[in-house]
Amino acid sequence: MKMLRFRSSSIKSLSQEIQCTVRLLDDTELPCIIQRDTKGQILIEHVCNHFSLLEKDYFAIRFVDPERQRHWLEPNKSVVKQMKSQPPYTMCFRVKFYPREPMKVKEELTRYLLYLQIKRDIFHGRLLCSLSDAASLGAYTLQAELGDYEPHEHPEGYVGEIKLFPKQTQKLERKMEQIHKNELRGQNAAVAELNLLQKAHTLETYGVDPHPCKDSSGATAFIGFTATGFVVFQGNKRIQLLRWFDVSKLKFDGKTFYVHGVQKEKKIVLTYHTSTPAACKHLWKCGVENQAFYKYEKSSQIKTVSSSNIFFKGRRFRFSGRVAKEVIEASTKIQRTPPEVHRSTLAQSRSYYSLSKQLITNAETTKSCLPFPDESEEQPPMDGGEQLTLNDQSTSEEEKEKEPQNEKDEIGEFKCESEEENSDEALTISEQVYNPSASVLPTPVEDGGIDLLFNSHPLGNQRDEGGSYDELDANETALLIAKEEEVKEVKQVLTSNFELLTSNKHLNAMAKCFVKLLLVGLGLMLFAFPLLLVLLESDIDASFLREIRQTPEFEQFHNEYYCPLRQWLACKVYYILDKLGSS
Repeated sequence: MKMLRFRSSSIKSLSQEIQCTVRLLDDTELPCIIQRDTKGQILIEHVCNHFSLLEKDYFAIRFVDPERQRHWLEPNKSVVKQMKSQPPYTMCFRVKFYPREPMKVKEELTRYLLYLQIKRDIFHGRLLCSLSDAASLGAYTLQAELGDYEPHEHPEGYVGEIKLFPKQTQKLERKMEQIHKNELRGQNAAVAELNLLQKAHTLETYGVDPHPCKDSSGATAFIGFTATGFVVFQGNKRIQLLRWFDVSKLKFDGKTFYVHGVQKEKKIVLTYHTSTPAACKHLWKCGVENQAFYKYEKSSQIKTVSSSNIFFKGRRFRFSGRVAKEVIEASTKIQRTPPEVHRSTLAQSRSYYSLSKQLITNAETTKSCLPFPDESEEQPPMDGGEQLTLNDQSTSEEEKEKEPQNEKDEIGEFKCESEEENSDEALTISEQVYNPSASVLPTPVEDGGIDLLFNSHPLGNQRDEGGSYDELDANETALLIAKEEEVKEVKQVLTSNFELLTSNKHLNAMAKCFVKLLLVGLGLMLFAFPLLLVLLESDIDASFLREIRQTPEFEQFHNEYYCPLRQWLACKVYYILDKLGSS
């Protein structure tokens, strides 16, 4: 494959060429050479031009930093400034926004790329479905990849050699084979792919990129964003859905993510905790972008949002692309001969047969786990050899370069649990083992831990050799008891105040913001007051000062306010001086 070079007009940048590789949806790789000032948009355009893709707004490029945190490549920033690792860079071309209605995607090429992404979502366990829906999705994949069923080409058990699901039971394989044999004959690859997209988009987890977190009670949950709105899953159940028009604001602070919205005509604030501040920021940006893409009618309606209510605190971000409605309108205006679609087969794809074979081997031997999905994921033990859990990010981008067949580029792990005795049981999200750090949840304090801060009063050490309570006379004992009770009351007040200050993060944040505001105000006054004195009292005839003095507003302020105030102050000063002189 020919390597593209992005040249810049800068002579200095020409000598700083950087190699990067973009891994495509079919696991092929597109190499190119960029300069330090190459913007992300140029790289995205290059990949889209490689496919001759016009409906490009659904797609983007993603990468993983050395801390194993995922990022979407921002189009208006330099690629090099966004990458935190050393070159050569490895990135992935993926679907970022899933179309609300696949039928409205005009070109076959775009639908094929969406089909490849859905196929990855199925294989990595992100698309949860019943056994009957899984059989239909698998059968459509077989029809698209293998064509019509032919007895001499597809012997008994041929489905078992192709791994399409993280857990693929014999019952599921029989249902897939039955549908492929009897119901899909005559469908070409394009029709089968469209049917798969139509089936997939009706499922609850269609388009969900799961972000693992913990809710306010400490329970593990997975947050996602779809064309419908903000969703939360626990186990195999969707426990929360807020439509985009009901979401008023998305915020984050450190590792805490806030969703402000309206539910049943009541204002609510949902709070979730992520594993790292970087993961929380990524979650916030994904939410802001998805809300802008699916909610607004025009891109001109999109506003810059801030992660905080305070103007000088937090991060500001604005989605810079087109919205879903504009993308669909642009698709209807495409007038060209459809480009040829070069399809890869199941035998050529490294993410299916060879990858699934290795995953099964690894799942049988792996028992250990590490806490966070952006570090190392858990491989839960097998249940009687029948359950297989696929972890979506057990390898980093660096490991993917060494073992491309092991690419698992999504956070969150979903587990198939469609048992043979229950044909309609839903595939479930596995319970992920991880613990937010103590800075997210209240720091635990041992029994008496806070009391120890206040137990250093000297009265507590008066049980020395000659000073027991029994040897004190009645008056001294009564006085001591009274003092001891006062100390207890003071200690209780201090303890309650301490707990209030340390537990109320919002109060601490507001106090910090107030201090910052006060410092900014004092700084402005220290700058503005001397300048005002120079304007009013000095004879400096600089051009910019003369222009200010000649404005009508300044003349009105000088004549009507400043001169009377100065005269009044002068009279008061003279009066006080006269009093002091006469006395």
